Parts: sequence; C-alpha cells; structure tokens
Amino acid sequence: MSSNAESSQAISGQPAAYTPPSMLPVDSHSLAFTVEAHAQAAPDAPCVEYLGVSISYGELDEWANRFANLLRELGAVRGDVIGCHLPNTPQYVIALVAASKLGCVASGVSPLLAASELAYQINDAGIRFLVTLDSLYATSLGPNDGKLPGLKAAIVCSPIDFLPGWKKALAHLLRKVARLTLPSTRQLRLVAFWPSINAAGNERVYNEIGPDEVVLIQYTGGTTGKPKGAELTLRNAKSNAVQCEVVMGSETGTETFASVFPYFHVAGLGTCLMGLRARARILVIPDPRNLLSFCKAMQKYPPTFIGNVPTLYQMLLHEPEFAKVDFSRLKVGMSGAGPMSADVIPRIEAIIGAGKFCEVYGLTETSTVLTMNPKGHARPGTVGVALPGTDLRVVDAETGEREMPVDEPGELIAHGPQVFGGYLGLPEESAHALRRFDGKTFFYTGDIARMDADGYVTICDRSKDMLIVGGYKVFSVEVENTLKALESIELCAVIGMPDEKRPGNDIVNLYVELSAAGQQKPQDQVKQEILLFCREHMAPYKVPKAIHVIKAIPLTPVGKIDKKALRGPLAAVSGTTAST
Repeated sequence: MSSNAESSQAISGQPAAYTPPSMLPVDSHSLAFTVEAHAQAAPDAPCVEYLGVSISYGELDEWANRFANLLRELGAVRGDVIGCHLPNTPQYVIALVAASKLGCVASGVSPLLAASELAYQINDAGIRFLVTLDSLYATSLGPNDGKLPGLKAAIVCSPIDFLPGWKKALAHLLRKVARLTLPSTRQLRLVAFWPSINAAGNERVYNEIGPDEVVLIQYTGGTTGKPKGAELTLRNAKSNAVQCEVVMGSETGTETFASVFPYFHVAGLGTCLMGLRARARILVIPDPRNLLSFCKAMQKYPPTFIGNVPTLYQMLLHEPEFAKVDFSRLKVGMSGAGPMSADVIPRIEAIIGAGKFCEVYGLTETSTVLTMNPKGHARPGTVGVALPGTDLRVVDAETGEREMPVDEPGELIAHGPQVFGGYLGLPEESAHALRRFDGKTFFYTGDIARMDADGYVTICDRSKDMLIVGGYKVFSVEVENTLKALESIELCAVIGMPDEKRPGNDIVNLYVELSAAGQQKPQDQVKQEILLFCREHMAPYKVPKAIHVIKAIPLTPVGKIDKKALRGPLAAVSGTTAST
C-alpha cells in the first residue's frame, strides 16, 4: 500500500481549487470480519431493505453463519468458488458474507445469461456451488444438467423467501410467484434455500483471509470475445472502498445507499460492499426497471447515496415519484458505466440538489472506480480526477510506450491498489493488459481518453470503437453525445464497418432508436434532420454515411449500449437504412 506522501504524488496535475484528500490506511479485515463487528456493535442497525422486509446487521450475520454451515454440509471447503446467479436479493448479500466466512471466492453470474453462457462461466471460473433463482432453472441451469461435472450443488432460492408467511401465501394465490418445487435431475444436485438455511446451524464460521488472496472473480462484459474472469484480491476490494469513502465523505452508521446497479456487475458489487463496510442501510431492488418501486423505497428511506447508469437517471426523470423523494440528506448522486449528456445533468440536479451529481469511471479490472468528479468541483463532460493513491497516464494508442501531451487523446492506463492482478487462466491476456511503464505495472484499459492540465479525464471512446476515416480519428462517443441534442432521438450508437473500397478506413454507421416525438414523423424526415444536424455540427469525416432506424437500441444488463449486439446479427436486419 502506498504511503500518504506517495499517494498525493501519484495524482499529478490536480486543479488548484481542488485539494485531493490523502489516501487513508487500508486494514486487511475481511467482509465477514466487518459484518461481525457491525453485528456486535449495533445488532439492530438496519442493513437490507427488500420488498418491505428489513434485515438487521445482527440478522445478516446469523443468516450468513447458517448459509456457511449449509455450504459446509454440502462439501464446501476453503478456496472453493461460489457463484451468485441472482438478481439483487438478500440471498446475494448473504452469499457474499458466507463466502467470506468460509474463505471462499465469490463470483457474480448474470441472471440474463443463456444456458451456454452460464455453462461457460461455471466451468471457466471453477464454480463449485451456485446460488440461483427458481425461475432461472428452466431457462439457463436446467439445460446444463449433465454438462457441469465440477458443480457440486445448486442452492435454489425464491424471490419471496424472506417475506412474511401471509405475503407469500398471497403471492402464490394471486399467481405472482410460483411455489418452489425442485425438479428431478440427472446430475445436478438441487437444494432448496429457505428450508435448508432454516435447518442449518447458526454456529460462528470464520476463516482468516490474507490481503493478497483472491476473494472475487468478476467477469468482464464480453463485448469482444468471451468474457474474462478478473481476479480481485481482498486488498483490491478494500482499497477501492476506502478510496471512494475518502472522496465521498461517508460516515459509519449514518448512510442509506440506493442503487439498482446489479450485484453481479462490479459497479453494483462495489456499491454493496461499500455500503456494508459503512454499516449503511442498503435498499435492495430486485427489478431495476421497476422505477416506481425504487422511488417508493427512496421515499420511505431517503438516501444519502444513489448510484445508477445514465440511462436509468434519464428514465427516472420521466417518473413523477422521483421528484417526490427527499434528497436533503443526499451527499452524492453517482453515475457510471457510460457517459451522461451534459444537458441532462441540470435537470437531475434540479431534483437531487445542485452540485450533487457525480460522474465516475472504472472497470471490472479496477475493483470498480478509478476516477470521480469531486463534489463541488465537478466538470460536466469529464469523469473527474484520479482517486487517492491512483496514478493515471495517457499513452499513445499504437504502442502504449509514449506518454501523450496534455489534452491529446490516447489510451488510458492506471496503477493503484485497486488494480487487479490478472485474468483467471489467461496468462497471455494478463500480460497484455498489465505492462510495465515508467518503472511500475500499469493496467491498459483499452479506453481512449484525454487528460487536461488539472488532471480531469474525458473518456473519448473504447479503442475498438474508435473509427479511422480518411486518416482522421472518429470517436463514436463524441458523435453520440452530440446527437443527444436532437429531440427525435431517444438513443443512438455509432458503429464502424470496414470500407472495402478504401482499405484501412471505416464507414460511419449510425443506429437510432426514435423518441416519442421522432415516432410521430416520417422516418425519411427524421433521417434528413439527423443528416443536416450532423453536417452543421460535425466535421465532414464524422458525419454518418448510413442511418439505420431500429425499434430499440440493445442494452447490456447494466444499461450500457450493447455494441456487440449491433455488430452481430442485428446489424444485418436493422430495419430501414438510408445512405447519406
């Protein structure tokens, strides 16, 4: 861990008006240790708020002990990998703490994975025990029966396990939730979560975990090739939590965390872990698209911290209940996993409070966060400055060996205690991602960025999304952000395709999802509006050569635009196309 002096030196070129805080010491306590300490100090302190049910820190610790004992009975040993194949639920939080108690590794598994994708991750990560949801069995787990020899057991949960009996009965009666029944299987061992955890012993389970032991295997989004498992250590996860706390100013026992970032994604996981560390009240929202439920939960428990993707903030602006939330105690409204249009930020701050909106930037490989806009010193359009203890550089995208001048775009690279140690079972890809530069090992993010003289970072594009047109670089994010000013466009994405007539050049393709206003106009008229707007506001080489109007821009589970889907089969059947 860097000393305070080293940490302050690591952040070069900060604005004079903003004095970055020093990096605080990072303890080596595990998640299990932290939760136990909270349970002893404040057993009745609220932890999880879920569908009207409250679970205290004392209860969380007991449930985690019971689940750890159940896993032991099923054969779990220190070092095993436990997969969390769930939406945001109390069972997910319990599984994280139980894994820590056992000295096991947790791995987030998206509930949206297809059967083949699920099998890949289970086998690649070496998952021995999978905590899953009953409704996911038929779609993804069941088809893999007999294909997962390394999986010892799947613990099957219901989304209403923790609800009181009368609510369960009503949910079954109204057929909102089916009763949990375990099907017969050939190879898979299925265990019902609720009766089994209640029957398990509540004796304390605890294992010491070293700071450099891997505690999480989080998979990258797989936007190119197969997803890769980033191995994150206890030091990585704890350091990033402390870095964020230092900048945000969170206080133990006083916070309420509201976020719909999914826990299987590193952004949601980091938010959950930071909340547990702060002994916060955590609003656990199973369905991120149920904005009314999210807003009602925030109305009941006014947040001190909210975190969402830009698309969800935009959706919240259209939900009347969002404006009724009491944001007087809110410290930070964090946005990540994609760029936010600068003209939307004032509309958000009109509701949550001036100066409270904060864009951040990070990756799976960096335990979540690398940069953050400091409260009161935010610069819209940027993702802020490096967190304490983080050294960021911008190098040439071709070789990665030459540092770029101020404000010149290049690949962003990072060194810090939150940076991972490599990809699971992929030494060549790990060596490519982690390279020596200026005497230290840096993570090469693959993102094109520029850094101004004050240290504020602007993300220009993913390196693979940067287009070359006539020798000029076209950043798809820049084009997309410019087009957000058009009323007819709800969402848009720029995709490059090789220009067969001009080798080494790309054709700029624009995919558009129309807004309600745009749908009221003839498509040819909308395309002409877009074309004229582009010609007025962009250099000629940035103007799209083809405009594709499609029903809906595909999104990843986190809410990012899924350009992989647009490059695939969807691109071939994208609907009306108009050459420009």
